[in-house]
Amino acid sequence: MTETWQHGDVTLYCADCLEVLPTLEAGSVDMILTSPPYDDLRLYKGYVFDFERIANELARIIKPGGVIVWIVGDSTDDTGETGTSFRQCLYFKSLGLRLHDTMIYMKAGPAYPSHDKYYQIFEYMFVLSKGRPSTFNPIKDRENRWYGLKWSKIRTRRMKNGDLKVQDWYKEEGNKTGVRFNIWQYVTGFGYHGDELAHQHPASFPEDLAYDHIMSWSNPGDLILDPLMGSCTTGKMAVTNGRRFIGVDIAQEYFDLAKKRISDAQLQIRMPL
Repeated sequence: MTETWQHGDVTLYCADCLEVLPTLEAGSVDMILTSPPYDDLRLYKGYVFDFERIANELARIIKPGGVIVWIVGDSTDDTGETGTSFRQCLYFKSLGLRLHDTMIYMKAGPAYPSHDKYYQIFEYMFVLSKGRPSTFNPIKDRENRWYGLKWSKIRTRRMKNGDLKVQDWYKEEGNKTGVRFNIWQYVTGFGYHGDELAHQHPASFPEDLAYDHIMSWSNPGDLILDPLMGSCTTGKMAVTNGRRFIGVDIAQEYFDLAKKRISDAQLQIRMPL
């Protein structure tokens, strides 16, 4: 049974997302930011995750120029890593979406140190788009070690055939900060990211991660969707930064948690500290 909660520019559904997504108009969503269940790493209260049907719906409802950020990792079994993340990415491509970037979400440390391999501390963030993204607001917080130093006006560039090409360099000094790289590192774990409510979910991602993607690939007033919203970190960051939001979760517990986090975020906007 579907339960709906609407408040301002936010609509939340307690339902199987495959009941909700078909009701959304084709090309109506500006950005999708979500993290699906990773293989069998979490049981998620016994609910089934039908990836291909969900992927087809997401490809249908994302706008031309819109972006899907799909945050996913792989479990390990007797055969090694499952490779599910790559198969999901390639399936999205088979639907006509563009793999715009393969980004890395790097954590400060491993949850479970391995005994036979280097410690695993990252997940994939596949940035998929319908055509070339229409919005890109690059975050420029990477310290430039060349700041304040003079550049040579002549530099060389290695071409595909191996030859060196001499090029003029028009800037005499670098900027203080530059566009960050596509590996993003965050400190994770209880007490390090998000509010206490977020940790009632077993696999919430950092608020800063959601904030950074939302600011990068959307603009104020855009519609953001998380079809597997869990603790609703995407929704909280969307609301806090002037975006509209639709969130779906099949578990009543997480739906109730999402309502609380959204209500608190909206109250904070109205009554800032």
